[in-house]
Amino acid sequence: MDHTPFNALAWMCASEQALTEGERLHVLLGWQGLELVLCLPLVASVERFCGLPFRVLHHLGYPLADRLALLACVDAAQMRLALSEIRRRLPHALLQLNEVCEPVDAASALSEWMRHSSTAERRLSCRVPMHVICDADHQEVSGDPRYKLRRARKRIAACGAQVRRITPDASTMGPLLQVISEVEAVSWKGDEGVGIFADERHRQWMDRAFTALADQGLVRLVVLELDGRCISYRLGLLEQGRLYDYNLAFLPQYADLGSGRVLLEEWIRWGLDDNWRWIDASRVSLTNSTHQLHERLSGYIEHWRWSFYSWRPSGLALGTALRVWQHLKPRLQQWRARRATAAKAPSTAAAPMIKATDTHMEREHATASHSQR
Repeated sequence: MDHTPFNALAWMCASEQALTEGERLHVLLGWQGLELVLCLPLVASVERFCGLPFRVLHHLGYPLADRLALLACVDAAQMRLALSEIRRRLPHALLQLNEVCEPVDAASALSEWMRHSSTAERRLSCRVPMHVICDADHQEVSGDPRYKLRRARKRIAACGAQVRRITPDASTMGPLLQVISEVEAVSWKGDEGVGIFADERHRQWMDRAFTALADQGLVRLVVLELDGRCISYRLGLLEQGRLYDYNLAFLPQYADLGSGRVLLEEWIRWGLDDNWRWIDASRVSLTNSTHQLHERLSGYIEHWRWSFYSWRPSGLALGTALRVWQHLKPRLQQWRARRATAAKAPSTAAAPMIKATDTHMEREHATASHSQR
């Protein structure tokens, strides 16, 4: 029941086809009789830390898979066996699983791996806001979001733009991806190279993944159009009544319209019409998230990053470096804070002297002016 679109076979196949020359896929399967009880697709690659190459394993789909359900239904002994098999067949320094979502306070199958690693870390990746769709959503939102939404609607109506809902299929997904990729390219995401269409590899990856998912009826798109041209969009994936708000962008010249908030409201209204149960931000920044779903918050979903360092020399070296960094980081932050405070102190002390000098110059100027008169 925790299955997400990023665990879907369509997404996995597209992710495999997007692998680069230096990456190789290995799939660990666990069977209990005729029942499949474990499926873990891992990509082996070489990453550099401090300029040195280390062999690293990631879950297939990293880094564009926003949320993963751990596809495992095994006990601690079997998980221990799975880790041993991975280390035997795929020697590595680091095995890292990103964006794993688990219930709060639930015992994780991955906890067993922590006890059998030279170093292990479970770190919060992000806290995703989500909104439970309910009867109250038939009414206008209250508070400050109401006025922001009203102002955005007035601006959009004044320029003549219109909101449209789209449920693409395999034949229409390609042209739609071309349209929205062009919007992203000229947005701030395109300028900074952080979008899902950032390069040719990602573009082909998204084209294959979303075309296959659209063929299964799992893709939803809301767009704001002006004279038939897309000027803003939100792209989502629908799975088990949960809409994952995966990607959005807008043309910079229309930034003042506030289209993102209006399109998010359209998600909620679409959900009311089609009986969705949740609107989910999919993934946000861990700090300083500006996702507008915070204004409609029902709760958070936590994503965790699990890191397991092996007992190989390379794993021991990386794990030791991590522990040293964790020990030094607070002290480094304190030193930087003291240095910043000390840097401000001289400028504060110099202010009265500058003021006094300015006042002296003003007196001299006034005296000279009086002599001329």
